[in-house]
Order: sequence, then C-alpha cells, then structure tokens
Amino acid sequence: MTNKYTKNLVVVLFVVISAQNIIMKKIVYIIICCLLSLSCSKNDDQKDRNPYLTDPVVNLNLNLNLPEYNPLKFPGNYIITSQGIKGIVVFCISETQYFAFDLSDPNHVPSDCSRMEVEGPIASCPCTNDDNEYNIVNFGRHTTAPDDKYPMQQYRAERSGNNIYITN
Repeated sequence: MTNKYTKNLVVVLFVVISAQNIIMKKIVYIIICCLLSLSCSKNDDQKDRNPYLTDPVVNLNLNLNLPEYNPLKFPGNYIITSQGIKGIVVFCISETQYFAFDLSDPNHVPSDCSRMEVEGPIASCPCTNDDNEYNIVNFGRHTTAPDDKYPMQQYRAERSGNNIYITN
C-alpha cells in the first residue's frame, strides 16, 4: 500500500543519496589532488648535474668472441676502452650483469692527471692534490664520502648474446 508520503520519501531519499555521491566524489577528487601535489617534488634527493663532466655520446659494441674482451666473460674482471671523457672501464659483475663508468674523476675539473687508475673494483685518481677513490661494484660511489661527493659517471651496460652494449 503506497500513499503520497511514501512516494515523496523515495524521491527525497534519492535526492539525498545523489547529493551524498556528489559530495563524496568531490572529497575523493580533493584527496587525490592533494596526494599528487605532495608527491611531486623539485628535489628528488639526488645531487645536481655534475659541473665537471660533460655527457659524451657513447655507443659501444663489445663482442665477447674477440680475445681483447675475453676477460669480460668472468666475474671480477674488467677492460678499459678509450671512449668517453677519459676512457671507460667495463666491469663484469656476473655473466649477465656489467657496470660501465667513465674514468674521469667526477670531483674535480678534468686535467692531465684526472684519468683514474683501476685496481680490482677500485678506481682512484692519481692526482697528487686529492685522494679520491671510487668503488665500481658499489655503483661508482666515493669510498670515504659517498654522500658528499659525486659518483663516477655511469653508462648503460647491457649484454645480448655474446655482445655487450655500452650506451648513454
């Protein structure tokens, strides 16, 4: 049995529920906008671009079938190429993982002595006025002041079959 009051009640309930949905949508929209604006940050906790190093075009193909690249088949070994700013060291971490870094010391202006020397996983600058050392296996980070100094400039190293591609 319906009367005029129950019909009006249904209409009133529909209007109230619709109004609540609109308010809820607005609240959700405002929350999403706030979260997005808070997640965007100008400072992503990374150092600014290194002022001492340029970004040379690097596109190397190292064929592991060639004898000069044979050391890269075994973990812990490395080779040095003449590309990049002062040369590139390619270090074999495992059969599928390689790191490639520029040999120019990233923490002072390039000079005659700023080409680093590599001994195992450590790259060090031979300049007499500094003692910068970097750990290649630790993503080229400075060994004594990893948060205060620039890391070595890294290049992308990818193995595909018997080739290692070094690019930036």
